[in-house]
Amino acid sequence: MKNTFALINGCVYTGDAILRKHAVMIENGKITGTPSLSYVPKGLQTVDLNGGIVAPGFIDAQVNGGGGVLFNDDPTPEALATIAKAHERYGTLHWCPTVITASLDTMEQCLKAVKASMGAGIGVIGTHLEGPYLSNARPGVHDTEFIRPATSGEIHRLLTTGQGAISLVTVAPESAGEAYIKLFTDADIQVFLGHTDAPCVIAEAAFAAGVTGVTHLYNAMSQMTGREPGVVGAALSMNSIWAGIIADGIHVDWLSVKLAKGLKKKRLFLVTDAMPPVGKPDAVYTIGGKEIVCKDGRCATADGTLAGSALDMATAVRNCVDHCGIELDEALRMASAYPAEMLGVANRLGYIRPGYEADLVFLDEGVNVTGIMRGGKKVAFTPQP
Repeated sequence: MKNTFALINGCVYTGDAILRKHAVMIENGKITGTPSLSYVPKGLQTVDLNGGIVAPGFIDAQVNGGGGVLFNDDPTPEALATIAKAHERYGTLHWCPTVITASLDTMEQCLKAVKASMGAGIGVIGTHLEGPYLSNARPGVHDTEFIRPATSGEIHRLLTTGQGAISLVTVAPESAGEAYIKLFTDADIQVFLGHTDAPCVIAEAAFAAGVTGVTHLYNAMSQMTGREPGVVGAALSMNSIWAGIIADGIHVDWLSVKLAKGLKKKRLFLVTDAMPPVGKPDAVYTIGGKEIVCKDGRCATADGTLAGSALDMATAVRNCVDHCGIELDEALRMASAYPAEMLGVANRLGYIRPGYEADLVFLDEGVNVTGIMRGGKKVAFTPQP
């Protein structure tokens, strides 16, 4: 039996265009079209958006935790469900659970949990392995006890355990050279540079070897100077290279976001690098035995080292509009269409197009989330906290 209805009286941001006086037609969990209101069949069930905004559900390629849970510390499907629920409230419907540097056993437990959760209706696309093949010169909050050089044996073990469940790997070329990068790319896994002190020439060689992007641009990587462009300069100068960015005003200055947007254009996408405080008021947690305190949105160790963020994707979108002068339709693409393209799922997610999954976010004029739709099965309007 068909479950067909139309979303009406909203402003539709499709990822391709902004449509007014149009409907979004949905049948059995799929989008079937965006006709003008005059073409909606009479008598069809409708959902009135009361002048609000409907856009593709957000996609976050870097989520460490949420709802009081850190995935590394609780590598279970139940933990992933809790994290998904916390981020769903802020419009993120598809995401990559992120595993930060840890023992091989912990990483394998995480991969098994992700594999068990894919297809479970919580939006898990695949794992983001952020480490352990990083640089001790730029560890950030990663546990240096577990940062290590890549070995083919360990990579093969990860690929075997995580077969079909790894979307993205962040490495430092100092710890994972071209041969190891190829092991991942041959498995159709995206490889990004991050937590690296490599000079520009080494970064460029890594890009030529198959690396396609950089993780949290500007943070935990060699910086651009007049005589040494570093990883930042290499990434900004190459049109084909993707860059995730944390638009919270803490990790990156607003002017730096604007400059990156001007250079990277459609290759700049939003990530949250979210930690347990998202969706939960408790603001103290631990990573590798280090206490992390979150105050005024800043998550850091006692010595001031940033430890992820308390950012949600809806706030990141608002920040791009309010602080960086990015138009709303483009900011929404940075949270949906572009990460979908990067992750290879833009054939079904990231846009409002016929045949795409009806996974949508509903927003008010202030870009606050007023509800979501997942698979066309429900509309959950809830008050913004």
